[in-house]
Amino acid sequence: MEVEKTERKPNSRRRHDRISLSATLPADARGVFARSICTVKLSVDPFSEIRESILEIAQDAGAVSWDDVEELIYCYIALNSVELHPVIEDAFLSKFGSSKAKP
Repeated sequence: MEVEKTERKPNSRRRHDRISLSATLPADARGVFARSICTVKLSVDPFSEIRESILEIAQDAGAVSWDDVEELIYCYIALNSVELHPVIEDAFLSKFGSSKAKP
C-alpha cells in the first residue's frame, strides 16, 4: 500500500499560527452605539488612532449629546485593557474636554 504525501505550500500557515481576535460591546451598551460593530486593531500610535476613531464613530453614529459621548467612553473603556485607559482618557479629553460644544 502506497501513501500519498501532500506537500505543504511554503507560505501556508498552520492552524495554530493564526490569530483571530474579536470584540463585543458590553451587553448594557445603549443609545446610538448599541448596535455598533467592534473592530480589533493593533496600533503603534494608540492615542492618534483612538482619537481618530472617536471622531469617526461619533460622526457616523450621529452622537449629538453628552450622554452619547459618555456612552462612547464607556464602550472604549469596557473594550480595552486597563493599560490603554489613560490613552483613551487623553484622546477623549483632547476632543471634548476643552469646550462644552456639541460633540
